[in-house]
Amino acid sequence: MLDRLTSGDATISVVGLGYVGLPIALAFARKVKVIGFDINEERVQMMKNNVDPSGELDHSDFEGCDITFTANYEDLRTANFHIVAVPTPINPSHQPDLTPLLSASATLGKILKKGDYVVYESTVYPGCTEEDCIPVLEKESGLKYIEDFKVGYSPERINPGDKVNTLETIVKVVGGCDEVATNEIANIYELVVKAGTHRVSNIKVAEASKIIENTQRDLNIALVNELSIIFNRVGINTYEVLEAAGTKWNFLPFKPGLVGGHCIGIDPYYLTWKSSKLGYHAKVINSARYINDSMGFYVGKQTVKKILSRGVNALGARVLVMGLTFKENVEDIRNTKVVDVITELESFNVKVDVVDPMAHVDEVKAEYGIDLVEKPELGAYHAIIVAVNHTEYANLTEPDFCKLLEGGDGVLVDLKGIFRNQINKLDYWSL
Repeated sequence: MLDRLTSGDATISVVGLGYVGLPIALAFARKVKVIGFDINEERVQMMKNNVDPSGELDHSDFEGCDITFTANYEDLRTANFHIVAVPTPINPSHQPDLTPLLSASATLGKILKKGDYVVYESTVYPGCTEEDCIPVLEKESGLKYIEDFKVGYSPERINPGDKVNTLETIVKVVGGCDEVATNEIANIYELVVKAGTHRVSNIKVAEASKIIENTQRDLNIALVNELSIIFNRVGINTYEVLEAAGTKWNFLPFKPGLVGGHCIGIDPYYLTWKSSKLGYHAKVINSARYINDSMGFYVGKQTVKKILSRGVNALGARVLVMGLTFKENVEDIRNTKVVDVITELESFNVKVDVVDPMAHVDEVKAEYGIDLVEKPELGAYHAIIVAVNHTEYANLTEPDFCKLLEGGDGVLVDLKGIFRNQINKLDYWSL
Protein backbone atom coordinates (compact mmCIF):
# COMPACT_ATOMS: atom_id res chain seq x y z
CA MET A 1 0.00 0.00 0.00
CA LEU A 2 2.83 2.41 0.84
CA ASP A 3 4.46 1.83 -2.54
CA ARG A 4 1.14 2.28 -4.34
CA LEU A 5 0.49 5.56 -2.51
CA THR A 6 3.91 7.05 -3.14
CA SER A 7 3.86 6.02 -6.81
CA GLY A 8 0.46 7.65 -7.34
CA ASP A 9 -1.37 4.37 -7.97
CA ALA A 10 -3.40 4.67 -4.76
CA THR A 11 -5.14 7.47 -2.87
CA ILE A 12 -5.80 8.30 0.78
CA SER A 13 -9.22 9.45 1.90
CA VAL A 14 -9.91 11.31 5.15
CA VAL A 15 -13.50 11.09 6.38
CA GLY A 16 -14.37 13.99 8.68
CA LEU A 17 -12.54 17.28 8.16
CA GLY A 18 -12.74 18.94 11.55
CA TYR A 19 -9.86 20.10 13.76
CA VAL A 20 -8.38 16.58 13.56
CA GLY A 21 -9.16 15.41 10.04
CA LEU A 22 -8.21 18.50 8.05
CA PRO A 23 -4.60 18.78 9.31
CA ILE A 24 -4.11 15.06 8.62
CA ALA A 25 -5.55 15.39 5.12
CA LEU A 26 -3.35 18.36 4.26
CA ALA A 27 -0.22 16.76 5.72
CA PHE A 28 -0.68 13.65 3.56
CA ALA A 29 -1.64 15.76 0.55
CA ARG A 30 1.87 17.19 0.49
CA LYS A 31 3.17 13.65 -0.09
CA VAL A 32 0.43 11.68 -1.89
CA LYS A 33 -3.00 12.08 -3.48
CA VAL A 34 -5.80 12.73 -0.97
CA ILE A 35 -9.60 12.95 -1.02
CA GLY A 36 -11.04 14.94 1.88
CA PHE A 37 -14.67 14.06 2.66
CA ASP A 38 -17.11 15.84 4.96
CA ILE A 39 -20.91 15.65 5.05
CA ASN A 40 -21.20 19.43 5.59
CA GLU A 41 -21.26 20.98 2.10
CA GLU A 42 -20.80 24.50 3.45
CA ARG A 43 -17.58 23.47 5.22
CA VAL A 44 -16.38 21.66 2.09
CA GLN A 45 -16.89 24.80 0.03
CA MET A 46 -14.86 26.82 2.52
CA MET A 47 -12.00 24.32 2.30
CA LYS A 48 -12.13 24.45 -1.48
CA ASN A 49 -11.42 28.16 -1.02
CA ASN A 50 -8.46 27.39 1.28
CA VAL A 51 -10.33 28.34 4.45
CA ASP A 52 -10.30 26.20 7.59
CA PRO A 53 -13.82 26.27 9.10
CA SER A 54 -12.30 25.49 12.51
CA GLY A 55 -10.04 28.54 12.34
CA GLU A 56 -6.93 26.50 13.21
CA LEU A 57 -5.07 26.60 9.88
CA ASP A 58 -3.94 29.47 7.68
CA HIS A 59 -4.63 29.98 3.98
CA SER A 60 -1.01 29.04 3.25
CA ASP A 61 -1.44 25.60 4.85
CA PHE A 62 -3.55 24.56 1.85
CA GLU A 63 -0.88 25.48 -0.69
CA GLY A 64 1.09 22.75 -2.45
CA CYS A 65 -1.44 20.05 -1.52
CA ASP A 66 -2.77 17.39 -3.91
CA ILE A 67 -6.23 17.20 -2.36
CA THR A 68 -9.81 17.04 -3.57
CA PHE A 69 -12.52 18.17 -1.16
CA THR A 70 -15.96 16.63 -1.53
CA ALA A 71 -19.29 16.05 0.19
CA ASN A 72 -20.20 13.22 -2.21
CA TYR A 73 -19.28 9.83 -0.75
CA GLU A 74 -19.18 8.30 -4.23
CA ASP A 75 -15.89 10.17 -4.76
CA LEU A 76 -14.36 7.94 -2.09
CA ARG A 77 -14.50 4.93 -4.42
CA THR A 78 -11.15 5.87 -5.96
CA ALA A 79 -9.41 5.84 -2.57
CA ASN A 80 -7.69 2.81 -1.06
CA PHE A 81 -6.50 3.89 2.38
CA HIS A 82 -9.27 5.47 4.46
CA ILE A 83 -8.77 7.48 7.66
CA VAL A 84 -11.83 8.13 9.84
CA ALA A 85 -11.65 11.26 12.01
CA VAL A 86 -15.23 12.03 13.00
CA PRO A 87 -16.46 13.27 16.41
CA THR A 88 -17.36 10.83 19.19
CA PRO A 89 -19.67 12.84 21.48
CA ILE A 90 -21.82 11.77 24.42
CA ASN A 91 -25.59 12.04 24.81
CA PRO A 92 -27.34 14.00 27.61
CA SER A 93 -27.10 10.91 29.82
CA HIS A 94 -23.29 10.89 29.49
CA GLN A 95 -23.33 7.74 27.37
CA PRO A 96 -21.34 7.29 24.14
CA ASP A 97 -23.04 8.57 20.99
CA LEU A 98 -21.56 6.50 18.17
CA THR A 99 -23.88 7.95 15.52
CA PRO A 100 -21.17 9.87 13.60
CA LEU A 101 -18.73 6.95 13.81
CA LEU A 102 -21.22 4.30 12.67
CA SER A 103 -22.50 6.60 9.92
CA ALA A 104 -18.95 7.10 8.64
CA SER A 105 -18.40 3.33 8.78
CA ALA A 106 -21.58 2.73 6.79
CA THR A 107 -20.50 5.28 4.19
CA LEU A 108 -17.11 3.63 3.79
CA GLY A 109 -18.70 0.20 3.66
CA LYS A 110 -20.66 1.24 0.58
CA ILE A 111 -17.47 1.99 -1.38
CA LEU A 112 -14.99 -0.44 0.23
CA LYS A 113 -12.97 -2.63 -2.13
CA LYS A 114 -10.81 -5.71 -1.70
CA GLY A 115 -7.36 -4.72 -0.51
CA ASP A 116 -8.50 -1.45 1.11
CA TYR A 117 -7.40 -0.26 4.53
CA VAL A 118 -9.56 1.59 7.09
CA VAL A 119 -7.90 3.38 9.99
CA TYR A 120 -9.93 4.93 12.80
CA GLU A 121 -8.62 7.95 14.73
CA SER A 122 -11.75 8.92 16.68
CA THR A 123 -11.46 8.43 20.46
CA VAL A 124 -13.46 5.39 21.61
CA TYR A 125 -13.55 2.77 24.37
CA PRO A 126 -11.39 -0.35 23.97
CA GLY A 127 -13.20 -2.77 21.69
CA CYS A 128 -15.33 -0.25 19.81
CA THR A 129 -13.52 -0.58 16.47
CA GLU A 130 -13.85 -4.35 16.35
CA GLU A 131 -17.22 -4.73 18.09
CA ASP A 132 -19.13 -1.80 16.58
CA CYS A 133 -17.42 -0.45 13.46
CA ILE A 134 -16.07 -3.49 11.63
CA PRO A 135 -19.45 -5.31 11.55
CA VAL A 136 -20.89 -2.24 9.80
CA LEU A 137 -18.05 -2.25 7.26
CA GLU A 138 -18.65 -5.96 6.57
CA LYS A 139 -22.41 -5.59 6.30
CA GLU A 140 -22.34 -2.63 3.92
CA SER A 141 -19.47 -3.91 1.75
CA GLY A 142 -20.22 -7.62 1.67
CA LEU A 143 -16.51 -8.14 2.23
CA LYS A 144 -14.76 -10.15 4.93
CA TYR A 145 -12.63 -8.47 7.61
CA ILE A 146 -8.88 -9.23 7.36
CA GLU A 147 -9.40 -11.58 4.41
CA ASP A 148 -10.68 -8.81 2.08
CA PHE A 149 -9.83 -5.57 3.87
CA LYS A 150 -7.70 -4.57 6.86
CA VAL A 151 -8.42 -2.23 9.74
CA GLY A 152 -6.27 -0.32 12.20
CA TYR A 153 -6.58 2.24 14.95
CA SER A 154 -4.26 5.22 15.40
CA PRO A 155 -5.58 7.72 17.95
CA GLU A 156 -5.53 11.42 17.19
CA ARG A 157 -3.37 13.49 19.53
CA ILE A 158 -3.93 16.97 18.12
CA ASN A 159 -4.24 19.73 20.71
CA PRO A 160 -6.42 22.62 19.41
CA GLY A 161 -4.61 25.95 19.46
CA ASP A 162 -1.21 24.32 20.02
CA LYS A 163 1.30 25.34 17.33
CA VAL A 164 4.19 23.41 18.90
CA ASN A 165 2.77 19.92 19.52
CA THR A 166 1.38 19.13 16.09
CA LEU A 167 0.66 16.05 13.97
CA GLU A 168 4.23 16.01 12.73
CA THR A 169 5.88 16.29 16.17
CA ILE A 170 3.79 13.85 18.25
CA VAL A 171 4.59 10.13 18.21
CA LYS A 172 1.76 8.22 16.51
CA VAL A 173 0.43 5.11 18.24
CA VAL A 174 -0.59 2.42 15.72
CA GLY A 175 -2.43 -0.84 16.26
CA GLY A 176 -3.63 -3.03 13.40
CA CYS A 177 -5.78 -6.12 12.94
CA ASP A 178 -2.60 -8.14 12.34
CA GLU A 179 1.15 -7.57 12.20
CA VAL A 180 1.11 -6.84 8.47
CA ALA A 181 -1.56 -4.17 8.89
CA THR A 182 0.22 -2.59 11.86
CA ASN A 183 3.48 -2.25 9.96
CA GLU A 184 1.82 -1.03 6.77
CA ILE A 185 -0.23 1.62 8.58
CA ALA A 186 2.76 2.75 10.65
CA ASN A 187 4.94 3.09 7.54
CA ILE A 188 2.29 5.21 5.85
CA TYR A 189 1.90 7.53 8.84
CA GLU A 190 5.67 7.93 8.96
CA LEU A 191 5.39 9.78 5.65
CA VAL A 192 4.10 12.76 7.64
CA VAL A 193 4.86 12.11 11.32
CA LYS A 194 8.48 13.13 11.86
CA ALA A 195 8.39 11.94 15.49
CA GLY A 196 7.78 8.40 14.29
CA THR A 197 5.31 5.73 15.38
CA HIS A 198 4.80 3.45 18.36
CA ARG A 199 3.43 0.07 17.28
CA VAL A 200 1.26 -1.93 19.67
CA SER A 201 0.10 -5.53 19.57
CA ASN A 202 -3.57 -4.96 18.75
CA ILE A 203 -6.34 -2.45 18.16
CA LYS A 204 -7.71 -2.53 21.73
CA VAL A 205 -4.35 -1.47 23.18
CA ALA A 206 -4.22 1.50 20.81
CA GLU A 207 -7.79 2.49 21.72
CA ALA A 208 -7.04 2.22 25.43
CA SER A 209 -3.82 4.22 25.18
CA LYS A 210 -5.72 7.22 23.87
CA ILE A 211 -8.62 7.16 26.26
CA ILE A 212 -6.42 6.96 29.34
CA GLU A 213 -4.41 10.01 28.22
CA ASN A 214 -7.45 12.21 28.67
CA THR A 215 -8.77 10.27 31.66
CA GLN A 216 -5.47 10.80 33.48
CA ARG A 217 -5.62 14.55 32.84
CA ASP A 218 -9.24 14.63 33.98
CA LEU A 219 -8.33 12.95 37.27
CA ASN A 220 -5.43 15.30 37.95
CA ILE A 221 -7.47 18.40 37.18
CA ALA A 222 -10.28 17.11 39.40
CA LEU A 223 -7.81 16.82 42.28
CA VAL A 224 -6.65 20.44 41.99
CA ASN A 225 -10.27 21.57 41.51
CA GLU A 226 -11.20 19.86 44.77
CA LEU A 227 -8.13 21.38 46.42
CA SER A 228 -9.23 24.83 45.22
CA ILE A 229 -12.63 24.32 46.90
CA ILE A 230 -10.89 23.34 50.15
CA PHE A 231 -8.37 26.18 50.00
CA ASN A 232 -11.13 28.69 49.31
CA ARG A 233 -12.67 27.68 52.65
CA VAL A 234 -9.28 27.86 54.33
CA GLY A 235 -8.86 31.36 52.93
CA ILE A 236 -5.67 30.87 50.90
CA ASN A 237 -4.94 31.19 47.18
CA THR A 238 -4.71 27.88 45.30
CA TYR A 239 -2.23 29.16 42.72
CA GLU A 240 0.16 30.32 45.44
CA VAL A 241 -0.06 26.88 47.06
CA LEU A 242 0.59 25.18 43.71
CA GLU A 243 3.61 27.39 43.05
CA ALA A 244 5.07 26.46 46.41
CA ALA A 245 4.41 22.74 45.93
CA GLY A 246 5.83 22.98 42.42
CA THR A 247 9.30 23.72 43.78
CA LYS A 248 9.63 19.96 44.37
CA TRP A 249 10.99 18.19 41.28
CA ASN A 250 8.28 15.53 41.03
CA PHE A 251 5.17 17.64 41.70
CA LEU A 252 2.79 17.56 38.72
CA PRO A 253 1.92 21.07 37.46
CA PHE A 254 -1.86 20.77 37.03
CA LYS A 255 -4.09 23.79 37.61
CA PRO A 256 -7.77 24.19 38.53
CA GLY A 257 -10.32 25.23 35.93
CA LEU A 258 -13.34 24.40 33.83
CA VAL A 259 -13.00 21.09 31.99
CA GLY A 260 -14.96 21.24 28.75
CA GLY A 261 -14.32 20.68 25.07
CA HIS A 262 -14.63 17.45 23.12
CA CYS A 263 -11.80 15.45 24.71
CA ILE A 264 -11.10 15.59 28.44
CA GLY A 265 -14.69 16.41 29.36
CA ILE A 266 -16.10 13.56 27.24
CA ASP A 267 -13.64 10.71 26.74
CA PRO A 268 -13.66 9.39 30.34
CA TYR A 269 -17.40 8.70 29.98
CA TYR A 270 -16.59 6.27 27.14
CA LEU A 271 -14.31 4.35 29.48
CA THR A 272 -16.73 4.32 32.43
CA TRP A 273 -19.55 3.19 30.13
CA LYS A 274 -17.48 0.28 28.84
CA SER A 275 -16.41 -0.53 32.38
CA SER A 276 -20.02 -0.71 33.55
CA LYS A 277 -20.86 -3.03 30.66
CA LEU A 278 -18.13 -5.33 31.95
CA GLY A 279 -19.62 -5.28 35.43
CA TYR A 280 -17.28 -2.82 37.12
CA HIS A 281 -18.22 0.62 38.47
CA ALA A 282 -15.27 2.98 37.91
CA LYS A 283 -15.32 4.86 41.21
CA VAL A 284 -12.31 7.14 40.86
CA ILE A 285 -13.01 8.17 37.25
CA ASN A 286 -16.69 8.87 37.96
CA SER A 287 -15.80 10.92 41.02
CA ALA A 288 -13.40 13.03 38.97
CA ARG A 289 -16.07 13.56 36.32
CA TYR A 290 -18.55 14.70 39.00
CA ILE A 291 -16.11 17.24 40.41
CA ASN A 292 -15.11 18.68 37.04
CA ASP A 293 -18.64 18.77 35.69
CA SER A 294 -19.78 20.75 38.75
CA MET A 295 -17.09 23.45 38.63
CA GLY A 296 -19.03 25.83 36.41
CA PHE A 297 -21.92 25.90 38.86
CA TYR A 298 -19.47 26.32 41.74
CA VAL A 299 -17.91 29.39 40.07
CA GLY A 300 -21.36 30.87 39.46
CA LYS A 301 -22.37 30.42 43.12
CA GLN A 302 -19.13 31.90 44.42
CA THR A 303 -19.55 34.92 42.18
CA VAL A 304 -23.08 35.52 43.47
CA LYS A 305 -21.82 35.18 47.06
CA LYS A 306 -19.17 37.82 46.40
CA ILE A 307 -21.77 40.16 44.92
CA LEU A 308 -24.12 39.66 47.89
CA SER A 309 -21.30 40.25 50.37
CA ARG A 310 -20.91 43.73 48.89
CA GLY A 311 -24.53 44.56 49.69
CA VAL A 312 -25.77 44.20 46.10
CA ASN A 313 -29.03 42.33 45.52
CA ALA A 314 -28.57 39.48 43.03
CA LEU A 315 -31.86 40.47 41.45
CA GLY A 316 -30.79 43.17 39.05
CA ALA A 317 -27.06 42.59 39.47
CA ARG A 318 -25.03 42.54 36.25
CA VAL A 319 -22.06 40.32 35.46
CA LEU A 320 -19.72 40.43 32.48
CA VAL A 321 -18.32 37.06 31.39
CA MET A 322 -15.17 37.36 29.29
CA GLY A 323 -14.58 34.29 27.14
CA LEU A 324 -16.93 31.49 26.07
CA THR A 325 -14.83 29.05 24.03
CA PHE A 326 -13.81 25.81 25.76
CA LYS A 327 -10.15 26.92 25.99
CA GLU A 328 -7.95 29.91 25.25
CA ASN A 329 -7.17 31.11 21.72
CA VAL A 330 -9.51 28.74 19.88
CA GLU A 331 -12.86 29.31 18.17
CA ASP A 332 -14.37 26.02 19.35
CA ILE A 333 -17.40 26.37 21.64
CA ARG A 334 -18.33 22.67 21.83
CA ASN A 335 -19.06 21.48 25.37
CA THR A 336 -17.76 24.70 26.90
CA LYS A 337 -18.35 24.74 30.66
CA VAL A 338 -18.50 28.54 30.71
CA VAL A 339 -22.16 27.99 29.83
CA ASP A 340 -22.62 26.32 33.24
CA VAL A 341 -21.30 29.47 34.93
CA ILE A 342 -23.78 31.58 32.98
CA THR A 343 -26.66 29.21 33.73
CA GLU A 344 -25.92 29.34 37.46
CA LEU A 345 -25.72 33.14 37.47
CA GLU A 346 -29.02 33.41 35.61
CA SER A 347 -30.66 31.04 38.09
CA PHE A 348 -30.17 33.84 40.66
CA ASN A 349 -31.76 36.33 38.21
CA VAL A 350 -28.40 37.95 37.54
CA LYS A 351 -28.19 39.67 34.14
CA VAL A 352 -25.21 38.34 32.21
CA ASP A 353 -23.37 39.85 29.25
CA VAL A 354 -20.91 37.63 27.39
CA VAL A 355 -18.02 38.71 25.17
CA ASP A 356 -15.50 36.60 23.28
CA PRO A 357 -13.11 37.73 20.51
CA MET A 358 -12.74 34.18 19.16
CA ALA A 359 -16.27 32.75 19.18
CA HIS A 360 -18.66 33.23 16.25
CA VAL A 361 -21.88 35.06 17.10
CA ASP A 362 -24.12 32.84 14.94
CA GLU A 363 -22.64 29.59 16.27
CA VAL A 364 -23.03 30.68 19.90
CA LYS A 365 -26.65 31.68 19.30
CA ALA A 366 -27.47 28.42 17.52
CA GLU A 367 -25.71 26.18 20.05
CA TYR A 368 -26.58 27.86 23.35
CA GLY A 369 -29.15 30.60 22.64
CA ILE A 370 -26.69 33.20 23.95
CA ASP A 371 -26.33 36.59 22.29
CA LEU A 372 -22.71 37.67 22.41
CA VAL A 373 -22.19 41.34 23.19
CA GLU A 374 -19.93 43.16 20.75
CA LYS A 375 -18.66 45.61 23.37
CA PRO A 376 -19.27 45.59 27.14
CA GLU A 377 -20.87 48.64 28.71
CA LEU A 378 -18.67 50.99 30.67
CA GLY A 379 -19.51 51.31 34.35
CA ALA A 380 -22.33 48.77 34.10
CA TYR A 381 -21.26 45.63 35.98
CA HIS A 382 -21.06 44.46 39.57
CA ALA A 383 -18.70 41.60 38.73
CA ILE A 384 -16.44 40.51 35.89
CA ILE A 385 -15.50 36.86 35.28
CA VAL A 386 -12.43 36.27 33.12
CA ALA A 387 -13.43 32.74 32.18
CA VAL A 388 -11.04 32.08 29.29
CA ASN A 389 -7.54 33.53 29.18
CA HIS A 390 -7.45 34.55 25.52
CA THR A 391 -4.33 36.48 24.51
CA GLU A 392 -6.51 39.58 24.09
CA TYR A 393 -7.24 39.54 27.83
CA ALA A 394 -3.73 38.81 29.11
CA ASN A 395 -2.56 42.42 28.96
CA LEU A 396 -5.59 43.95 30.67
CA THR A 397 -4.87 45.91 33.83
CA GLU A 398 -6.85 46.76 36.95
CA PRO A 399 -7.88 50.19 35.55
CA ASP A 400 -9.32 48.41 32.48
CA PHE A 401 -11.61 46.37 34.74
CA CYS A 402 -12.47 49.37 36.90
CA LYS A 403 -13.84 51.19 33.83
CA LEU A 404 -16.32 48.39 33.29
CA LEU A 405 -17.49 48.09 36.90
CA GLU A 406 -20.21 50.24 38.43
CA GLY A 407 -18.59 53.08 40.35
CA GLY A 408 -15.20 51.77 39.30
CA ASP A 409 -15.33 49.03 41.93
CA GLY A 410 -16.64 45.49 42.25
CA VAL A 411 -15.72 41.81 41.95
CA LEU A 412 -13.09 40.36 39.61
CA VAL A 413 -13.24 36.58 39.20
CA ASP A 414 -10.06 35.32 37.56
CA LEU A 415 -10.52 31.61 36.85
CA LYS A 416 -7.00 30.98 35.56
CA GLY A 417 -5.24 33.22 38.06
CA ILE A 418 -3.57 35.28 35.33
CA PHE A 419 -4.06 38.57 37.22
CA ARG A 420 -2.93 37.34 40.61
CA ASN A 421 -0.76 39.88 42.47
CA GLN A 422 -1.84 42.56 39.97
CA ILE A 423 -5.16 43.53 41.59
CA ASN A 424 -5.07 45.88 44.57
CA LYS A 425 -8.39 47.75 44.65
CA LEU A 426 -10.98 45.30 43.38
CA ASP A 427 -12.55 42.38 45.27
CA TYR A 428 -10.45 39.62 43.68
CA TRP A 429 -11.21 35.89 43.63
CA SER A 430 -9.79 32.95 41.67
CA LEU A 431 -10.03 29.18 41.78
